[in-house]
Amino acid sequence: MSSTSKTTPPDQSLDSALRPKLWEEYIGQEQVKSSIHIILEAAKKRSEVPEHMLFYGPPGVGKTTLAHLIAKTIGAPLKSTSGVAIERAGDLAAIITNLEPNTVLFIDEIHQLSHKIEELLYPALENGTLDIVLGKGPSARTVELSLPPFMLVGATTRVAKVSGPLRSRFSGGVYQLDFYNDTHIEDILANSAKLLGLSAPKEVLQRIASRSRATPRTANALLKRIRDFGEVYEKDFSVSMCDEACQMFGVDKYGLTKDDRRYLQTIERGFRGGPVGVRSLAAALHEDVETLEQVYEPFLLRLGFIERSARGRILSMNGREYISNIGNTLL
Repeated sequence: MSSTSKTTPPDQSLDSALRPKLWEEYIGQEQVKSSIHIILEAAKKRSEVPEHMLFYGPPGVGKTTLAHLIAKTIGAPLKSTSGVAIERAGDLAAIITNLEPNTVLFIDEIHQLSHKIEELLYPALENGTLDIVLGKGPSARTVELSLPPFMLVGATTRVAKVSGPLRSRFSGGVYQLDFYNDTHIEDILANSAKLLGLSAPKEVLQRIASRSRATPRTANALLKRIRDFGEVYEKDFSVSMCDEACQMFGVDKYGLTKDDRRYLQTIERGFRGGPVGVRSLAAALHEDVETLEQVYEPFLLRLGFIERSARGRILSMNGREYISNIGNTLL
């Protein structure tokens, strides 16, 4: 009986099981890491809480991991929430007033905060106070609450939707995290394979990296799915097994899935290659606009398969060539 791994670890969430625990394990994004290191070390020398930071970039490139590493570096607790979870002023007040001193507060998808919540955050970030309005009408009064010192780390996939006034409060910097190159993805996969107890040859890791959409999260997820395929069908890790698994999963040599292909084919067949407005395209695909803009389009734009114009989405020459050769891309 063949096996793809020496040991089979518990099936944990990839984000927690494979997330780097040390800065040395965090591969890529070198300029961002260098800037963060300077800020953290300077704050440590002054015995201060580091300044607030905002990270933006496509999903799965390490924004949450940076928040965890920052908290660990300064020896502080980490409190995580999301912009969509903070709907009312009371939600924000409950979170911030209950923070332990020096806590790192991580707000994912911070662009989803309402303007009213953002305005409440301004004095909290600048002065360490929170203004709460008690009562209504003429009898309403504002109470200023002193907050424990904390560091806010925001993350977003849509930085343009974070208002200018809120962005300006991130005095520690606003940092862009970009897609990874294949070499960095291979290094990440090598570390993940060790954590999963896998014996994966370099050529297999290269194959997986080329299909990982330049994103560590996707790379780790694909690695695990290929591991599962090998265990179920009792196959050793090899290039041919990797290709067979990816073909079953519908992941082609570019890392595109059936949903990506459906997106491209809809532009070609339904709208003659474009231009097509994003709302019309979303309706044709039975998806919402935000899903198209955040999930489908970033990597298709990176590949040069689509173009965005004032008139809408257009299938590029590369995209048309891809569609015409779609039967060969799964090989």
